[in-house]
Order: sequence, then C-alpha cells, then structure tokens
Amino acid sequence: MSIFAGQFPECFGEQDIHKQTDMHQLLEELQWRGMIQDIMPGTKEQLEKEMTTGYIGFDPTADSLHIGSLVPIILLVHLQKAGHKPIALVGGATGMVGDPSGKSEERNLLSEDILNHNVACVKAQLEKYLDFDPARKNAAEMANNYDWFKEISFLDFIRDVGKHITVNYMMAKDSVKKRLEGESGMSFTEFTYQLVQGFDYYWLYKNKNCKLQMGGSDQWGNIVTGTELIRRKSGGDAFAFTCPLIKKADGGKFGKTESGNIWLDPKKTTPYQFYQFWLNAKDSDAADWIRIFSFLDKSTIDNLIAEHEKDAAQRLLQKALAREVTIFVHGEEEYNKAIETTEKLFSNQHASIESLSADDLENMEGVVKFQFPADKINEGIDVLSFLTESGCFPSKGEARKMIQNGGVSINRNKVEGPDLQLSASMLLHSKYLLVQKGKKQYYLIIVY
Repeated sequence: MSIFAGQFPECFGEQDIHKQTDMHQLLEELQWRGMIQDIMPGTKEQLEKEMTTGYIGFDPTADSLHIGSLVPIILLVHLQKAGHKPIALVGGATGMVGDPSGKSEERNLLSEDILNHNVACVKAQLEKYLDFDPARKNAAEMANNYDWFKEISFLDFIRDVGKHITVNYMMAKDSVKKRLEGESGMSFTEFTYQLVQGFDYYWLYKNKNCKLQMGGSDQWGNIVTGTELIRRKSGGDAFAFTCPLIKKADGGKFGKTESGNIWLDPKKTTPYQFYQFWLNAKDSDAADWIRIFSFLDKSTIDNLIAEHEKDAAQRLLQKALAREVTIFVHGEEEYNKAIETTEKLFSNQHASIESLSADDLENMEGVVKFQFPADKINEGIDVLSFLTESGCFPSKGEARKMIQNGGVSINRNKVEGPDLQLSASMLLHSKYLLVQKGKKQYYLIIVY
C-alpha cells in the first residue's frame, strides 16, 4: 500500500504527505530541506513548464534496501507530490556490471539467480512508498533495465551508443580518474558503466518521455553522460539534479552501526532497532535529518528545533525524527511496538526487574534471543563463560573488557567483575536472563 492510500496516521503529519507541492515550489522545497547539491541549467524551467517524468536508479546488490536508499525514495515521493511522474528503476542489468562511483575496488559480481531475487525484493519494497494507481495521471512506474539490455548485443551497443561518447569524455570523470590513479586500476567492465547507465536515461527518454534523472552526488558523472547521450543521439534536452551524500557530524558513515547496515527489511533490522538508530542521533544530525527524512513542513520543523534547544535532554527532536521515519518505513503498529519495547527496556530502569512479566520478556521486539542449557546454570557458571557460550560476546577477552568498563548488566544489575558466578536463583520466571551490553544492545537468554 502506498503512503497516498491513507496508510499513515495523523502523528506522521498525514496532512503534509497528502498536500500537493506546487510544481513551481518543488526545487525550493528540496533546497531548504538540504536535498540538492548539483543541478543542471534549465531543470527548474522544465519542472515548472509541464508534468515531467523523472527517475532514480536503485542498485540490487542486496535483497533489501537500507536507509541510504531512503533519500532517493523520498525524492521520488516529493516529485510525485508536486504533480510529476516518478519512475523507480531497478538495475537488473547494471547490477551485473558494477558501478565504480565512490568505490576504491571492483565489487563482486552476482549470479543471475541471486540478482533476480534481489530485484524482486527491492521492487516489492519500492512499491510501498509510491502511488502506482493507473487512474492517476502521474502514476508511478517500476522499470528494470534488464528488460531492454537483454535484447542488445555487444556489437549493437558499441555501434549505436559507444560511437557517441569519446574515451576522452569518459576518462575526464572523477570516478574514473580516481580509480585509474589507484593501485587496483579499473576493469573495462566498470569503465563502460557510465555508458550503460547513460543508455538507461536515453531509453527512458525515448520510450517514456523521461526528461529528468536524480541521484546521489556521487552519480553526477554518470547522470551527465546520460544527458549528453540524449543530446548527441537524439538532439533532445534532458535535465538532472543530485542530492548530497548523507554524512554524520562525527565523521562516521551514515547508516552504519556496530551490527552493520540499517536495513528497510524488518527481518534484517527490526523496527525496534530501526527506531533506536534514529532516536540515538546526535543533536546536529537530528536537525539535518528531520528535514531530509520526514515530510513535516518548515514551520513544524523550526518549532521542533526551537523546543528541543530549550531542553535538549528531553530529546524532542530525536523522538519526532524516529517517529516519522519509523512510521514511514514500517507503519504505525510497528512504531507502537518499538515504543513499547523502548519503555520497558529504558524507562523503567529503576523499577524492579520482576515487574516485567514472562510475556513482556518473550514479546519484546528487537531484543536478540538465545537459548542456553539449564544444566550449566544449575551447576553454576562463571560470567565470562556464560556471556561467550550464550552468544552475547564473541570472546571472553571482549566480554572481560566490557565488564571492566562497566558496560554489562544482567537483570539490570551491573556486573562488577569477571568473577561473578551465575546460578538458577538469578533466573526470571525460572527461565530468563536479560543481558544488557553497552547502552543499546539487549539479549534475552532463554534457559531450557
């Protein structure tokens, strides 16, 4: 179901989702949100002149998109809200090649079976966020570039496409120059990627009247190749803009945590873990991210930031950000579950651990669960052996270090040293142990 179909409640700012942005205001809207970096001359005039079809490509190298993909998804939503027609292109063909943009090494190529599986999963995710109702004049469309590349031979491609773009032009791109100057160099396969992506734009221009391509700033070179191919091959005008790559204030990579990527698939990243990522944003990041990742209007966001600055400890900005993005991606029900789990784990830290029922423990979303044999608990086991054998830590050395730094609690009691012995008397409801590792990671050990 798309966000236009009433999926989201009022707390998400439903009036903002459904309110149409004027065609003349689209770029201004994206500008104040910090979502435009490079823009091709004439783009503003094109968007103000007529309903424009625009597209963004999504890379199917995994069977789920991650939060880095939210920016292009949200760009397409803004485009459709403004009355334009969005196309979400899944790179079934380009996924077989590999994009060198922003990378120092050539990536591993996927088998056709894995790629087809990934394409299907990514398409299913994208269909949640855009309105594909054919009754709409600007109904969204899905496309897979394998559909047109599968019919093109190598000789056809170099004759009909390659002759229009010079090697000098291709080598002048920053993404190519950086790789050529590096130790690993660049394969011919990756060198041709910008031609392949450029042909996508040309094909969509010819067959779908697509006149706009959007993407991350690292894609600018590839996007411009597409506009150049359209100009040289058809004599047509095509336009483009890019958004900045999202960065964290502390220099860390956006969307990366100790446990890896933050995925949109709830099986890979639970809604509770997803919610916690946004909730734990630094103040400066939250102020930037709520503009980019929510559809709240400018006055609402400005008021939120002002209220937050009065008492940053209340984390009003982070709570609003986490609410908006979690409901957008996972829906209200999963957001409410994430809130419930958060309150049980964090808000009642000073309450008795016995206040958590067996159902509370069993049904906590986002808490990693491990099973552990009862006989080891009954016989008594030292805490280092327990933490490693249960799966909470990969090694005793790491567990010891975390304990020495005061970062491990069992049943909300801080583990004071590595000499602690666990016994059956510590079990909650005769079968559970709740382990906290650091500030955010929880494990429920179920003794059997």
